[in-house]
Amino acid sequence: MRLLTYVSEDGPRVGTFVSDGTIMAIRALVPGAPIDMLRVIDQFDALREQIADAASRARGGVEASKAKLLAPIPAPRRNVFCVGWNYSEHFQEGANMRAASGTPGQQEIPEYPALFSKNPATVTGPDSSVLFPAPHSEQLDWEVELAVVIGRPGRDIDEGDAMPHVFGYTCANDVSVRDVQRRHGGQWFKGKNFDTHLPMGPWIVTADELDPSDLAIRSRVNGAGKQDSRTKFMVFKIPRLIAEISAGCTLWPGDLLITGTPAGVGFARTPPEYLKPGDVVEVDIEGIGVLRNTIAGRS
Repeated sequence: MRLLTYVSEDGPRVGTFVSDGTIMAIRALVPGAPIDMLRVIDQFDALREQIADAASRARGGVEASKAKLLAPIPAPRRNVFCVGWNYSEHFQEGANMRAASGTPGQQEIPEYPALFSKNPATVTGPDSSVLFPAPHSEQLDWEVELAVVIGRPGRDIDEGDAMPHVFGYTCANDVSVRDVQRRHGGQWFKGKNFDTHLPMGPWIVTADELDPSDLAIRSRVNGAGKQDSRTKFMVFKIPRLIAEISAGCTLWPGDLLITGTPAGVGFARTPPEYLKPGDVVEVDIEGIGVLRNTIAGRS
């Protein structure tokens, strides 16, 4: 099932695709159902069959091409969990850059995943603007990532028990301000936390309909391919990431986890490439869809 958040005549609503390919609000399909994604996730075990049955018969919703989509979870309850250095070739391109410039830093893939977070104000939706970071920086970069949506709460989750906690998957672009990312004592937080610098969408594909273990994952800038890999090349697979993040930390329904990016980012190119106002960035994950955003003017 594909679940999304769109702007209806009554305001933002969680919806899905119905039998004729149009979009309808979940509450229009199931009277009394929640109107926001977080509460649908909370109640999904009880709602799943009702939504699927009603959607299979419904027609006459909003045409998908005319719908204004928001991020599937427009306002996360808390920071998004993030993973760095999770594709070996991306780690190596960064290590090569550090070695060539004489910059201190990690030169071997670590034993444990590198974790950080992005605050809720970074989240934005499909076709929305991503703010250019001037006057603070002009080193704006792209990172296609598979995002995991948590559906069931848990703490100290074992790897073998991790996947039933997953609600679904969506696309993410971990937009990064590279010089700011490097200047704060090795802590990436500031360079990853400018407003609008985490586009997500276009929708969530529920876990029962998607195997995340070997999906094509790509990015494009102004139509030119930049990243092209597969999720099977993750160093730390989704169960390991859930186990690491949930160690001593309760995961909540609706929590978001982005799982790292493959090689092909701008800073590691020769010469380096950075985004500028007017550029269009697309991230494309097999089985989910395309998330497209335009770089706007100064923030």
